[in-house]
Amino acid sequence: MAASIDKWVYRFGNGSADGCAKDKAFLGGKGANLAEMAKLGLPVPPGFTVRAEASELKGKLTDAMRKEIEEAIAHVEKGMGRKFGATSKEASALLLSVRSGAAISMPGMMDTVLNLGLNDALVDQIISDAEGDEGTARWVLDNYRRLLQMFGDVVRNVDMALFEAELSRVKEVAGVHSDVELKSEHLREVVEAYKGIYGRETGSPFPQDPWEQLYEAVAAVFASWNNSRAVRYRQINEITGLLGTAVNVMAMVYGNRDDDSGTGVLFTRNPSTGEDMLFGEYLFNAQGEDVVSGSRSPRPIAELEARSPELYAELLATVKRLEKHFLDVQDCEFTIESGRLFMLQTRNGKRTGPAAVRIATDMVREGLVTKEDAVARLVTPQHLDQALHARLKDPAASEASLIASGTAASPGAASGRAAFTAGEAEAMTEKGMAVLLVREETSPEDIGGMHAAKGVLTARGGMTSHAAVVARSWGKPCVAGAGSLRVDASAGTAVVHGTSTVLRRGDWITIDGSTGKVYLGQQPMAAPEAGSGELGEFLSWVHAIRRMKVKANADTPDRKST
Repeated sequence: MAASIDKWVYRFGNGSADGCAKDKAFLGGKGANLAEMAKLGLPVPPGFTVRAEASELKGKLTDAMRKEIEEAIAHVEKGMGRKFGATSKEASALLLSVRSGAAISMPGMMDTVLNLGLNDALVDQIISDAEGDEGTARWVLDNYRRLLQMFGDVVRNVDMALFEAELSRVKEVAGVHSDVELKSEHLREVVEAYKGIYGRETGSPFPQDPWEQLYEAVAAVFASWNNSRAVRYRQINEITGLLGTAVNVMAMVYGNRDDDSGTGVLFTRNPSTGEDMLFGEYLFNAQGEDVVSGSRSPRPIAELEARSPELYAELLATVKRLEKHFLDVQDCEFTIESGRLFMLQTRNGKRTGPAAVRIATDMVREGLVTKEDAVARLVTPQHLDQALHARLKDPAASEASLIASGTAASPGAASGRAAFTAGEAEAMTEKGMAVLLVREETSPEDIGGMHAAKGVLTARGGMTSHAAVVARSWGKPCVAGAGSLRVDASAGTAVVHGTSTVLRRGDWITIDGSTGKVYLGQQPMAAPEAGSGELGEFLSWVHAIRRMKVKANADTPDRKST
């Protein structure tokens, strides 16, 4: 198939795009929607998408692809007024991000590399041009250490834990708890340590040629289509027939530029309950991975309105316009650079069963969609199954067993035996046990254990963390960011801080993803009522629209009466 393709690269930005939302099959959901947002005139950084069919080449880019990529880079340079590979002043240096994006959303399963184009010479030049400005020095060194870590992990398979351990060591020596508290001198130490780790683990120094960085990153992201977690996710979700992942290359905008910069993830409606309000989180002085990884505690998106009313109003108008355009709840990623809003992604939001039903009934009442469209497109059979999830039979009676609280990240209640690694969860489930996966925070590598478990509990993270997003997409209860838990996976324990309570591997535990509460033991459950409220209303539409009735199911004629 790849040999017959004449055009590999599709540009977007500056109010125009080569593709559109209908091109999802080969541009992927992310690339197609970036093109659509650009055509709508929304603030999208310029960039381009390389077709998904290149995945079958397993990361080997042809000369024709490289030529089109180089031409597209010139388009991005013109749109940003910056030069890729420049080593003069900060304003002229273009950095790039490389992200995956298949036709069907697979949150966190494939790879991303940010800040491509930085090297020793450019970092030193930017710091020199800043003439001692601590903010600029800190910013560029923070970007460089992120590039070293992500490039090492994604492109050269260096263990992320090695980088994280070094960062933790520097923070401990500096006497700080958060990355943003590190000064430029500390970040310089981190950068030098990261370069040492990269060299030792790969046998070669970090590449200083920006074009070499770019081509290696693009090839690696294409190859991530076949990494173990992506393959496992497709198996679990029965995703077949896709061309692969497209690769999106975009001009970097900086959520970590200064204290007026930030990044966030939001849904246009609550994906847990369906309530018509913005639902999400943001961080100032951060890049996107900081929000979803759980490495820092993000703030609720509602707080942005108090901090910056005009910016919040612009964001609200933008994402609601996207919801009206796509006629579905949108899951959006945004960055603010020095007070200026940029949209980095939009896609139809994954939601729980109860949320899907409420969203469908609300959108019909609002006149956005018809009943027929709501039944056909907004609620799936899986959503209806999730809407019938269990809940605590008597929450007041369970209060005596309450041990911790966190974010109500995905609704429903579940009981199971505690497992502290994904492997444990899968093994225990295979033995017929009901399991809850308990982690400090989840990562894409935990996907098998998350699927096996009845629910997920994490000590870190929030409403848009990896654990929360994946659990909601599968309709599994989740409590995220139960900060009083001290999880030690190697020991198979979770200690409740400030108490003598210790949860051990195999102990029964119950979580309520609707309230964020965590209980010891197996708490009594009750089923919801199927014929009332919004669910009953939605099912009445289904009954009126359907053309076929199923009266009974019998294996043989003689059993039809039974």
